Amino acid sequence: MKRTTSTTLTTLVLIAMLLLVVQPALAAPVTGAIFTTDSTCSGVNFNVQYESKEDVYLNGGPRHPGAAGLSPEGAYYVQVTSPEGTLLGTSLGSSNETPIVVTGGEFDSCYQLWAILIKASNGEPGYDDTDNNGGEYKVWVSTDSTFVNSDTKTDNFKVRLPDEPPQDPDAHLNVLKFYDANANGIDDDAQYITGWKVNVRDGFDEDFYTPVTLLVEPDDYIVTEYMPIELNWMGTTLNPVLVTVASGDNTTVEFGNLCMGGGGGLTLGFWSNKNGKALISCADLAMLRALNLRKATGSHYNPWGYSSFRSWLLSAKATNMAYMLSAQLAAMELNVFNGKVNGGALIYAPGTASANALGFATVNAVMAEANAELGLHGLTKAGSPYRAYQEALKNALDRANNNLTFVQATPCPFNFQ
Repeated sequence: MKRTTSTTLTTLVLIAMLLLVVQPALAAPVTGAIFTTDSTCSGVNFNVQYESKEDVYLNGGPRHPGAAGLSPEGAYYVQVTSPEGTLLGTSLGSSNETPIVVTGGEFDSCYQLWAILIKASNGEPGYDDTDNNGGEYKVWVSTDSTFVNSDTKTDNFKVRLPDEPPQDPDAHLNVLKFYDANANGIDDDAQYITGWKVNVRDGFDEDFYTPVTLLVEPDDYIVTEYMPIELNWMGTTLNPVLVTVASGDNTTVEFGNLCMGGGGGLTLGFWSNKNGKALISCADLAMLRALNLRKATGSHYNPWGYSSFRSWLLSAKATNMAYMLSAQLAAMELNVFNGKVNGGALIYAPGTASANALGFATVNAVMAEANAELGLHGLTKAGSPYRAYQEALKNALDRANNNLTFVQATPCPFNFQ
């Protein structure tokens, strides 16, 4: 094998360093949004047939208050194509190849497409007619003259064909997102969420962020909400929603969501360690003795001292589901009794009798239900007809003791892919 000399190594290192210096840094992708509008530049038009190509204006920036605006700042190229990609008009080769300027995350002005482009066919002002049968076009805005996807934002729009009768666009479709703090699927808490990702689909298919107000053609629309990457969120209303918007309508689609998390729960492990021991008094033990707690054999368990209670708690197994349910019930009862958990708090408790149609019930209701069930059926091994029901109660209390399923009073953080 040849040995590489120190001179050779030095040369290789210098070449590598030189390549790092001269290699251009990768540009950050373009963020934010662009959207077509009319000459008033006062809103977002969706599925609206413009009367002529000269009626189409272009605006851009954040889709909703507080969202990240267009980035990076600076000048952008523009082109219009058919949805299939046929070039119809471009700013390349015009007197101003980068007519759109972004400052502070927003367009410096609202631009008339016809005025900033030249036709692909002959270089005259404007853009050619689309070859799409539905009169649909696609506008591209990019920091790259090749309009590479990562550096480009697009939006589709429609222009009325010569033989089509004029349509009445005087209809509005609104999409709102409310936080469902009482988990009832009804917008009665007056907490609205800004920046939730939704999709509106008809002939067009486009994403927006709440609150959304769209000028639309009278038609049927499918409105869908996305779920965030955070797994502690749950929808409480129908999704997707099919809505019919008639001429003159001002129609609103509302989606409800809630998020789950901590509520002060302390686990079996806490109540069996020195910290839990420090909180348990004679009053706590008396409270536990009043419950229908069960042993592995199915017989009643009445704790008279902490040592006995700790041993019973740590030995709990689901061979007899009533035993494991008893342990989780005891932990939650201690949580409430010691002021760690609000008994009126809502938790996710699917499969329990006290849960509402969405699967939520108060801690107090689940505890009362579990205690009543333990009074009726103390031995629920495999094959017992009551085992699955007790397991649902056990799971509801276990997850709440682990601070996973309390309905939060206000929205949690959320992000979308």
